[in-house]
Amino acid sequence: MNELQKDNLLSGFNLELRRGVIVLCVLRKLITPTYGYNLIEILKSSNIPIESNTLYPLLRRLENQGLLESNWNTDETKPRKYYKTTPFGLEILEELKKNWDITTKNVSKLLEGE
Repeated sequence: MNELQKDNLLSGFNLELRRGVIVLCVLRKLITPTYGYNLIEILKSSNIPIESNTLYPLLRRLENQGLLESNWNTDETKPRKYYKTTPFGLEILEELKKNWDITTKNVSKLLEGE
């Protein structure tokens, strides 16, 4: 296998890992109402970069699922759509966090050879 094939394979696996993690992070960070671009910067500063063409469809999907709600803020010079985790989204977040903790603990044990 050449380097390009290896890089493509790793890229695909990393993308799969990130998909679920991004949902967890977005639900958590949107407990405090935030607009999309600011969320991109928050995630980036936490070393969880996300492109706008990935984030905005995700926000719409989570809103359609009832996990987020959005409101336009027109008080500033530039109107911005703020997203916030709904009470249902908080319930889902808590369950995801429990599953995350269990999964990471078990995967760590497995990878350490226990």
